[in-house]
Amino acid sequence: MRLHKEGHLFLLISGLVMAGLNVALFSLAAVPAWLSYLVLGFSLVLYGLFVQFFRHPNRQVSVNEAGQIIAPADGKVVVIEQTQEEEYFKAARIQLSIFMSPFNVHVNRSPLSGQVSYFKYHPGKYLVAWHPKSSTENERTTLVIKPPKGPEILLRQIAGALARRIKCYVQPGQQVQQSHEFGFIKFGSRVDVFLPLDAKVMVKPNQITKGGVTVLAQLPTTA
Repeated sequence: MRLHKEGHLFLLISGLVMAGLNVALFSLAAVPAWLSYLVLGFSLVLYGLFVQFFRHPNRQVSVNEAGQIIAPADGKVVVIEQTQEEEYFKAARIQLSIFMSPFNVHVNRSPLSGQVSYFKYHPGKYLVAWHPKSSTENERTTLVIKPPKGPEILLRQIAGALARRIKCYVQPGQQVQQSHEFGFIKFGSRVDVFLPLDAKVMVKPNQITKGGVTVLAQLPTTA
């Protein structure tokens, strides 16, 4: 396992700040020893949580071009419903949403191979990621991938109450590979996937997903 590049600077700065604070506390005679050790323990636990958040585990990912849609993120399935997608398709789609808690791996992976046909960043609010309006009101990015055969699939990275920075590494016209990394969201967040109505959903509500591994849905195969 390695640390994600998005965490390098954050971990360096937070580590220096915590180290400076603890050195200062232990050097001040007026500060009780118990308080200094309490702050030290809290600092170690907090820094450990930061490290686990930015972990980037080595993973045997799935690659299948036969119409399978792979989970773009680690987390829990919180929405499976038919909805009206108004930004790009302006038509009915199956929405499948994965909530990522601060304890999940936050690497985002492409659910299929193809070309990026649409990309847009939307500034917005920071409602909790499971809020019904977070998909349309929170800070988010919308990404549409067109496979060599079959329908386009829309992805939406959504910032949560703690997530204040979404990173997406692709641009319109770029080719992406199934299960390869395309982005990262810092702290709790959500990823929505919009599928055609004839897709066969392979997961259930509250099911735990593993990004790049879990099969979310099967699209009808085309000749």
